Amino acid sequence: MRTLTKEAQQNLTPDQAVQVLKEGNQRFMNNLKANRDLLQQVNETSEGQFPFAAILSCIDSRTSAELIFDQGLGDIFSIRIAGNVLNEDILGSMEFACKTAGSKLLVVLGHTKCGAIYGACNHVEMGHLTTLLEKVKPAMDRETDTPQEKRTGNNVDFVNNVTVNNVHCTIERIRKGSQILADMERNGEMKIIGGLYDVETGQVTFYEDAA
Repeated sequence: MRTLTKEAQQNLTPDQAVQVLKEGNQRFMNNLKANRDLLQQVNETSEGQFPFAAILSCIDSRTSAELIFDQGLGDIFSIRIAGNVLNEDILGSMEFACKTAGSKLLVVLGHTKCGAIYGACNHVEMGHLTTLLEKVKPAMDRETDTPQEKRTGNNVDFVNNVTVNNVHCTIERIRKGSQILADMERNGEMKIIGGLYDVETGQVTFYEDAA
């Protein structure tokens, strides 16, 4: 598989970019890899990069976007932070990826059994982690099906619901926080979607109706 060129990136539609990730995840699940010469890609990207997507995922060691979607050097921007939460620096990185560098897709990727979500559900407070986990609170507040006495990290269903909510809350914050990205999506220049990676199966479930 060849390194993405500027022309190929420009000709790719947002929907096609989603399909590339779906096909890559299918290869990953089947323990297959696209045929790539990584050293050749080092040479081909030495003068520039033209990634087709930017992916915000968790720092969890099991959730490397390049591996999960079977992508090579120069294919995607990978943004990682515990709990795939959002801040101004990450928003700026996304604006660079899409507006400046031409990426056609922005993915917020959560995952099952997320330690950050578990910690937020258990109201963990520890140094700067306290501030980070506060960003998960809107996703917890949105979960209204679980009675108060069961709203802890020990309740798997509650944690799973908060995990999915957190993906959608982050997408909403992106649209509200960045007029640049909101306008690009509205004009069809790029697309913002969500996803959930299952650490037990390797499968990504996409939330394409996040709009």
